[in-house]
Amino acid sequence: MQFSKRIKLIVLTILVFTVLSLFLGACSSTKLKPVLTPEARLKHAIELFNKGHYLDAKTDFTIIVLNYPGSSVVDTAQFYLAESHFKLKEYILGASEYEKLLRNYPESQYADDARYKIGLCYFELSPNYGLDQKYTLKAIDEFRQFLEEYPNSSLKETVQKKLTECLNKLAKKDYKDAELYRKMNEWRAAEIYYNTVLNKFADTPFGEKALYWKGEAQYHQEKWDEAKSTFSEYIQKYPKGKYVKKADKRLKKIENILKAQSHNQTARKSQPKSN
Repeated sequence: MQFSKRIKLIVLTILVFTVLSLFLGACSSTKLKPVLTPEARLKHAIELFNKGHYLDAKTDFTIIVLNYPGSSVVDTAQFYLAESHFKLKEYILGASEYEKLLRNYPESQYADDARYKIGLCYFELSPNYGLDQKYTLKAIDEFRQFLEEYPNSSLKETVQKKLTECLNKLAKKDYKDAELYRKMNEWRAAEIYYNTVLNKFADTPFGEKALYWKGEAQYHQEKWDEAKSTFSEYIQKYPKGKYVKKADKRLKKIENILKAQSHNQTARKSQPKSN
């Protein structure tokens, strides 16, 4: 009886291994063959990419880039390798791979997309306006280079919007610094930062506010002629602006102050000199 049980156990084990082998063999037949043309591997990799399997797709794109540098599809593989990093939010790696495409395949059909995506990688890394803005500055450089290199690209409008967002963020940072000094009555420092906004970001939504408050900073420092010039510029540039009435009131006050000063000077000159 024990011998019979042992035989049955052996037979059962063999059957299990046989079924398992057949199952694994069937599964392996659906896997990618170890030797493929670059075109076939690219097709498979793009299918993985489109299904959202970015890690697996990244492996195949890397194989093509490393093993088939002279292939007609290598620039496509390079671009999608960068895209895979981007989809995985690996923005530094993505930017590096897009740069490789531009460096190694400058005539690629993906060149303008790659230039835009480099800027977009840095744009995604750009933090809140109150933090270090090194990635915002990098994004600005890349977007500007894109507009210079591809002025007729279909991506031009999208790039311009992203560039504007970056510039607004930098303008907001400097404007908020100016506001901080203004609220502390540190008028000289406030004027410096308002000037920074006007010199770099006059065309942003912060330009108008910076111009008016620059006049206020000069007014509180008793820089009458400079304040007069700034308020006059504001009224001329923004005739329907938010601060027009306030600027006009300041101008009238400054005119009265200057008239009083002029009157006092004249009076002093007219006084007889004592012997």
